[in-house]
Order: sequence, then structure tokens, then C-alpha cells
Amino acid sequence: MKKILIAVVILSLIGLLLSSYWYYAPGIISDFVNPVSDNREVVWQKGPALPTGVDQPPNIIVIVADDLGFNDITFYGGGIANGSVPTPNIDSIAKQGMHFANGYAGNGTCAPSRAALLTGRFPTRVGFEFTPAPPAFARLTAGDGFIEQNAEHYPDSDHLGLPGSELTLPEMLKAKEYHSVALGKWHLGATDGMKPNDQGFDEFLGFLAGAGLFMEEGDDQVVNSKQGFDPIDKFLWANLKYAVRFNDSERFRPNSHMTDYLSREAVKAINANRNRPFFLYLAYNAPHTPLQAEKADYDALSHINDHTERTYAAMLRGLDRGIGEVLTALSDNGIDDNTIVIFTSDNGGAGYLGLPDINKPYRGWKITFFEGGIHAPYFIRWPKKIAAGSRYDSAVAHVDIFSTALAAAGVELPADRVIDGVNLLDYALQSPQAELSRPLFWRTGGYKVVQQDGWKLQLQEQNGKTWLYNLNEDPTEQLNLSDSHPKRLENLTKTLYDMDGRMVEPLWPALVEVPIAIDYTVNNKPAGEFETIIWSN
Repeated sequence: MKKILIAVVILSLIGLLLSSYWYYAPGIISDFVNPVSDNREVVWQKGPALPTGVDQPPNIIVIVADDLGFNDITFYGGGIANGSVPTPNIDSIAKQGMHFANGYAGNGTCAPSRAALLTGRFPTRVGFEFTPAPPAFARLTAGDGFIEQNAEHYPDSDHLGLPGSELTLPEMLKAKEYHSVALGKWHLGATDGMKPNDQGFDEFLGFLAGAGLFMEEGDDQVVNSKQGFDPIDKFLWANLKYAVRFNDSERFRPNSHMTDYLSREAVKAINANRNRPFFLYLAYNAPHTPLQAEKADYDALSHINDHTERTYAAMLRGLDRGIGEVLTALSDNGIDDNTIVIFTSDNGGAGYLGLPDINKPYRGWKITFFEGGIHAPYFIRWPKKIAAGSRYDSAVAHVDIFSTALAAAGVELPADRVIDGVNLLDYALQSPQAELSRPLFWRTGGYKVVQQDGWKLQLQEQNGKTWLYNLNEDPTEQLNLSDSHPKRLENLTKTLYDMDGRMVEPLWPALVEVPIAIDYTVNNKPAGEFETIIWSN
């Protein structure tokens, strides 16, 4: 019987490959190899019945939104749909703690940012330069920019991830006996040695790939929005599943919208660990595509006319509600005061949504290193140590979360490797606050960027294009100073290549090299010339 099934799958794949629906093949193979079963209850490991002691180190919660636009939340005075969809719970993390006005993601795309956050190292220092994706995805989405020769001996996408030789935040926290839980999106490798439980987490509930469905497409309680103009969206709808796994279990269906499900399970994990130090890495997949909102949230936003914007806004509504439940659980368990809560996004909002204002006031989208791609919300709340309403203005980055969390836990940084991050509280809690001056570096192929002391240089090696901005005076990157400030350009170019020389070669080759519009959504490009970056991945 098994041989017959294998033959059926092979014949089906051949048929798909010869048809216009060849890109469905990865999902079909996945369903065959690892089918999705019905929902099952998750039972979290319970800590001690009573607190371990009065000097217990702080609990640490890192909440990462997925592709959140800078203008998606209302803390900055804006918000999605002209600010008509408030995000009070996300905003409260900043209001009750510290707002880092110049917070930066580790990369313009998902996975390298997560590698930076969990290791404290620039992803290019690790070789994690590109976001893992199967060749079928690259072939469909890149068009003429697909690099065929690199696909010939390309590694299996499950093996594209963070090497086990890297030290992660949960691995380091074991020195203080933290119990570490990962919830949601992983995207750092799906083979043995790279999975969450192999990288320091005691428990994991979520999915290993870079995205997942939030509900079954045909559920009567879901509202879907498909972007027919976007090949990425086309691939995701064809191949993603509504499924999670618990540790190394087989895949199974959640029992509600994914965002609500992850939030409820995070509350359960907090309840189970309230009496021992814990690290919770809560990596939502909202508001990443595919766009799927709970019908109740969609119905509550009838004032939004555009269907895509309304669906997206409804997803943000659910995300904020879920984060509120997590914060309430800390209070209910009496551990609010001694819990560090960090909120950020892995990168900026995506231009392939077709929503023009999600990164307002910044230029650029996810994938680019313009501010819209990497300038992310960055909040830290720790009532025991950080005064409500605090603010810090020097540039900080995802790599700093590693060092900051370890310092708070009383764990020394590893001495056998370069750590790019710093303990932010050493600077932000001084009186007066100390400025943080160090170069931040980003690279994807020939697109390289350095920022220091408010000056930012973007360099495109493929065509020699440079953009030089003084973010101190021009935070939205309107005035390119490359021609008018030759000395500054020379100095920053030297810094850029000095940093570049300290990085390593990518762990796997790029499959795409495509132009990405800086100022226009995918569905709204003008007929004439417009500025682009060249994205390698």
C-alpha cells in the first residue's frame, strides 16, 4: 500500500511540474511526509509549587511580531487605518517601560534578524546572510532574477539554518537554570541540530518554516485576503499549512486562529513556570502574509473600506489583544514587577501587501535597508528597574537583546567569540544617559549598509549606487548627501568595508538577485524610472 501511495505522489508531482501549478509540489510532498493530525492538548512542564527564592533572577519575555510596519501601532501617534485601530497593549510596554526611539532589526528579512536576536551577533558574522527558502519559491517569485546555476546543487531547505556551534540566548541562560520556551515561528533550521529543542529551548510549540496559515482557508470564522499581484502570496497560499508541532511531535492543527492560539498557550506556559526563572520567546507570525483575520475582528472594523487593509488591521487587533493577555498573566501570577518584556519586529512592513502607509513616515519596505525595512519598534519594560515613560535615543539593534538579557540574568557573555551586542541598560539607565557610538552593519550580497552616530551609508556594489543620509537631521532619508559630503562618504565607506571584512561567506548561495522598489508597493509601480535596491537572497 505504501508503495502505491508513493507512486501516486510521484505521478501527481510529475503532473504538477508539467502544468501551470508546479509550485504546489512542496506542499504536497510535505503533506505526504509529515501529515497534519487533529488538535491535541499541550501540557507544559510545571515548575516548583513555590518560588525558588527572594533573589530569583528576572523572567525574560521577548515578543517578536512578524513584518510589523512601523506605522501599524498607535504608540507613535499614527497607526493602521489613520490610527483608527488602537494597539493599547503593545503601546503599554513602551509607556510602562523604555522606548528606544532608534531601534533596528538585524536584517530586512525574517530569519537573519532572528539569528541576530538569539545570538547577539550580526547574522553575516555567522554566515546567516540569506533567508532560507526552497528553490521552488525563489523560481516563482524572482522571475528573470532567479540564479539557475546556484539551484543545481542547492542544499535541502530544512538544512538552511543556524549552525549548532552558535551559542543562543536560551543556551546561555542555562547557567542560571532558566526554563526556556519557544512559541510560534522558528525559521532557523528544520533538521536535527537546528531545531529549537537542539538550540537551548526546553519546550517548543510552533512551526519550523517561515510562515503558516492562521486558520483553514475555508473556515466560516476566517476572512482571507489574497494579493493576486504578488507571486510570494501565490506560493504561500499553495503550500502553507494550518499546523503546529509540540517539541518533536508530528504536526497537528491548533484549535483557533493562530495568533489567539499562541497567546493562550503563552499564558499557560507562564502559569506553569511562575515559580522559577523562565525565558519565553514568543514569535508571532502576525501580521505576515497570508492575510487571514478572525471574522469577529474583521466585523469590528467596518469603517475600513479597503478589504486588504481591513483584514490586515483585524490581524493587528488580534495581535494586540493576545499580547494584552500575556501581560495580564504576569500580573495575575504576581511576577509582573520582576519580568523583563521586550517587544520588537523582525523587520518592517512588506511592500508586497499593497498598503502604502504601513511604514510611514519612513521610506522603504521589508527586504530593503532603508528605514522602512529595518527601523523597528523596540520597547523594554521591567518595572523593578526601568521607570515608566523612559526613552533612549542612540541607535540600538536586535543584537543588543542577547547581551541585555544575559546581563539582567547575571550571566557572563561567552569569551570565545565576538559578540556584537551590548547591554543597553548600561547606557540607558545611567544618569545622565550615555550615548552609544558603534557601527551597525547589514549585508545581503552586494547591498551593504553601515550606520554610526546618526549617519547612514547604503552601498550597492552591483551598480555603484550610494545613498548617504544624516539621520540626525533627515530621519526619513529624503536628501542623499553622497555628492555634497565626500569626506563623510569616504570615512563611512572605510568603516563599511572594515566591517565587511570581518564577516564570513554565506552558508549557502543566493538564489535570487532582483530589483526592489524603495518608494512604491508591488502593485503601484510607475511606468517611468524609480529608485530600487538590488536584493540578493
